[in-house]
Amino acid sequence: MDKSPKIIKCLVMDDEPLAQEVIARYIQRIPSLRLVAQCENAIQALTILQQQEVDLLFADIRMPELLGTDLIKILQHPPQVIITTAYAEYALEGYDLDVVDYLLKPIRFERFLKAIDKLFKQEGAPSEHDVPQPDYLAPSPARPDSKKEDYLYLRTDRKMVRLMLDTILCIEGRKNYVKILTENGTLLIKNSMSAMEAMLPEGLFIRVHRSYIVATTKINSFTPDSIEIRDMKIPVGKLYKNTFLKSMPG
Repeated sequence: MDKSPKIIKCLVMDDEPLAQEVIARYIQRIPSLRLVAQCENAIQALTILQQQEVDLLFADIRMPELLGTDLIKILQHPPQVIITTAYAEYALEGYDLDVVDYLLKPIRFERFLKAIDKLFKQEGAPSEHDVPQPDYLAPSPARPDSKKEDYLYLRTDRKMVRLMLDTILCIEGRKNYVKILTENGTLLIKNSMSAMEAMLPEGLFIRVHRSYIVATTKINSFTPDSIEIRDMKIPVGKLYKNTFLKSMPG
C-alpha cells in the first residue's frame, strides 16, 4: 500500500507581487505542498480554477475587480482556502466562509506552518506532518558559493532586479511604494511595507517605525528613540520601541 503523503496543489492569489512571492517561497519549503500557479486578481484565479486542479487557495481579500471573499462565495466547488490579508476586520467574514485559517500580513513562516498543520489535520494527513517536526521542512535549494537566502528578486522599472540582502541599509515606506536604500544606490518598489517586511529574514532586519525597516548589521549607533546608519537618522516608533530594544545588545 502506498503510504506516500498526498501532494496538495496550491494557488496563490494576491495583487501584491512581493506578497505572492512570500507565500510561494513558504510553499516551496514544505514537501507536501506544490505551487501550481500565482495570480494577481480573482478573475485570473477563477480561470485557473476552471482549467486545473487546485486543492488549496491562498486568497487575499482586497483586490481590484472582485474581492477574494466574493470569489469564494461564487465557486460551486471551492478548494480549501487560507485567507491572507493586511486587514483584520475581514476575519469574521473569512471564518463564516469556513476557511482553513486566516493569516494577517506580514505573515511569518511559523504562523504559516500552523495554518498548514491545521489543514493537514483536517485532511487526515499522517502524524509526521504535524508541526513541529525536524524533517517537516524541505531544505532550501542549494546555490553554489552562496549563503542561504542572500538575495531577493524585486520588480522595478518593468524588470526583475536582484538585490543582495547584505547591501541594504534601510527601507522607507512611501504610500504605495517602498524606497530601499542600499550601499549601491536606491530602489523604488511599488509595494507595501508589510509585504516587504515579510520577505526579509528575521534577525537581519527589524521594523522600527511604521515607515522604516533597518538592517541590524548596518546600525552605527542607537538610542531608545532613534537609530544612526551612516549619515541617516531614523526614528524609532513607540509601538516598535520595546521589540527593537530587546533585539539589541546592552
